[in-house]
Amino acid sequence: MTHVQCLIIGSGPAGYTAAIYAARANLTPVLIEGPQTGGQLMITTEVENFPGYPEGVEPFQMMADMRSQAERFGTQFVSGCVTRVDFSCSPKLVVVEDTDEYTADTVIVATGASAKFLGIPSEEAYRGHGVSACATCDGFFYRRKTVAVVGGGDTACGEAEYLAGLCSKVYLIVRKPFLRASQIMQQRVLNNPKIEVLFEHNTLTLTGENKVQGADLVYRKGTPDEEIRHIEIDGFFLAIGHKPNTDLFADYLNRDEEGYILTEADSPRTNVPGVFAAGDCADPHYRQAIVAAGSGCKAAIEADRYIKSL
Repeated sequence: MTHVQCLIIGSGPAGYTAAIYAARANLTPVLIEGPQTGGQLMITTEVENFPGYPEGVEPFQMMADMRSQAERFGTQFVSGCVTRVDFSCSPKLVVVEDTDEYTADTVIVATGASAKFLGIPSEEAYRGHGVSACATCDGFFYRRKTVAVVGGGDTACGEAEYLAGLCSKVYLIVRKPFLRASQIMQQRVLNNPKIEVLFEHNTLTLTGENKVQGADLVYRKGTPDEEIRHIEIDGFFLAIGHKPNTDLFADYLNRDEEGYILTEADSPRTNVPGVFAAGDCADPHYRQAIVAAGSGCKAAIEADRYIKSL
């Protein structure tokens, strides 16, 4: 069993930023990297909206830069997944891969959230080559092009409206004969001449040579009116929701109905003293790398203050 002052779970922008600040505060943090270094950022093609990279940067490079910076100040990295925690005791207990046990005075949870996908094979094949789960992140690359957004809720309508400001045409693919979005969002989408809503459509597959160039859809699947249709597109955006990676902490941390960790006001403090949440696991609204990084900074500062108060 290893004891640390600050243990960070997650290796995205929130986790790495927390590590940088915690290490500079002489907390000698240990960061558990999890199954995907860099987190959800790794499914985008290029990062152009993170300050400090005027020419843009590949997500792998940006995460490598963050990791190197955290390592420079003394962060220790552990490869593996956290399989069990106990936040009822003090210090907190964190178990990695069911074998390695860590006790920690403070824990920063930065496990992120995972975008929900349709589950069709071509999604994976074109991921990073026309398939995206973040219009704010990747919409810029599709200026004056044709794209499709999947979903019928507020998120999907918001993404479609955002993309309509950049693209020449936006298809909104909705599996139901109506939109679930709020009335005002419905009106904005239906009144936008650049957006064509395809009600009662499901996506069968994506097509294209090395990148997304089209999509095969089925209209009114399973009815006598069923029909296969093809649309030509340059980008395919998923907007059917995200799932925060927080199930591991359900017995200890307060969460909302979707699973996002609830924190006190504008702070990263959770309902458990000494446990802080940062990044997308506690952010159902913005889900941007720069916002996650800022929350990681706040979590590390709060962890330092908590330790000094002991």
